[in-house]
Amino acid sequence: MKVLVINAGSSSLKYQLIETETEAVLAKGVCERIGTDGSTLNHKGAKAVKIDAPMPTHNEAIQLVLNALVDPEHGVISSMSEIAAVGHRVLHAGEEFDDSVLVTPETLERIEKNTDLGPLHMPPNIMGIKACRKVMPDAPMVAVFDTTFHSTMPDHAYMYGIDYDDYKKYKVRKYGFHGTSHAYVSGRASALMGTDRIKTVVCHLGNGASISAVKNGKCIDTSMGLTPLEGLVMGTRSGDIDAAVVEYLMGKKGLDVHQMTDYLNKKCGVLGVSGVSSDFRDLEAAVKDGNPRAKLALDMFSYRVKKYVGSYAAAMGGLDCLVFTGGIGEHTECVREAVCADMEFLGIKLDGKLNLGAPRDTEFEISAKTSKVKIFIIPTNEELYIARETVKHKND
Repeated sequence: MKVLVINAGSSSLKYQLIETETEAVLAKGVCERIGTDGSTLNHKGAKAVKIDAPMPTHNEAIQLVLNALVDPEHGVISSMSEIAAVGHRVLHAGEEFDDSVLVTPETLERIEKNTDLGPLHMPPNIMGIKACRKVMPDAPMVAVFDTTFHSTMPDHAYMYGIDYDDYKKYKVRKYGFHGTSHAYVSGRASALMGTDRIKTVVCHLGNGASISAVKNGKCIDTSMGLTPLEGLVMGTRSGDIDAAVVEYLMGKKGLDVHQMTDYLNKKCGVLGVSGVSSDFRDLEAAVKDGNPRAKLALDMFSYRVKKYVGSYAAAMGGLDCLVFTGGIGEHTECVREAVCADMEFLGIKLDGKLNLGAPRDTEFEISAKTSKVKIFIIPTNEELYIARETVKHKND
């Protein structure tokens, strides 16, 4: 069965066509600059090709993708009828859904109710669904949410200390994100351990970063909150911060609430602390050159990760497995080393040589032989998870 996975952004659309029986990626690509001049499709199928074409809306972008997939020279299928279903990445399920869902007029209306919870991401996600339904009216569509893996959190974990009536009225609570990654990676950890009756901490570390506590296959807590701003210090996001800092800096800098939100999301994190970059490769180079602020940024990031690992081990009553994934988690040895340092009291002991010599893009164990906790690098595969969810729910 061939499943088309769509991840629609405000001005972009990423896609993969996956053969679910073999889980092979047949084609993939991205449409960029949708709605503006200079829009392009970069497609990798039978061969790689760049197509410059106007894409005033997501409708045209979807049609270009489908044309590329069936093109005689660089396509991989003979007709659109070979696409059995479409899986859409959708940011927010709110409290409407606790699982992936077949898109129907009724479920789409419920999805649209959550736009306020993700005003930047939800509109393009919904546009992507509507564009696909217009161009492919007979193909079943499945919405796979970034938040539903975390819907198993108990109320004492997801609630904030605000007036309960405000929670009920406005749905202000922790939801968590990166759920497709946490679900895939924790599932792979269970497979490597031979059981899902384990206590796992998943560290999804990239420009956006989050951590989850997964007990017996179910998420019981995660670091991101109502929005992806809560939690770790990230590439450009502040992470956990005293709420009073917001009003204080707004007054000092003369910012309104929208400017302040933009500041916390785009100008803080390791970029703001280091003054160098949000890219950890640049930070590592700056540290080698003796830049103290770059070192501070790396130390802050690793320290926050370490604190969350410890707190989630406490929440689960122990720890069996620690996993690193995401661009930083998979490729930045110094972060893994710093997170695992002095953690023997929790049973965590890293093998330094294995950590430094870990192969890229491969599941790999980096725990020492004497470590009571298994430590893995597991590359994430969110598109494959979405494809699997699509197969599971396409006939609901």
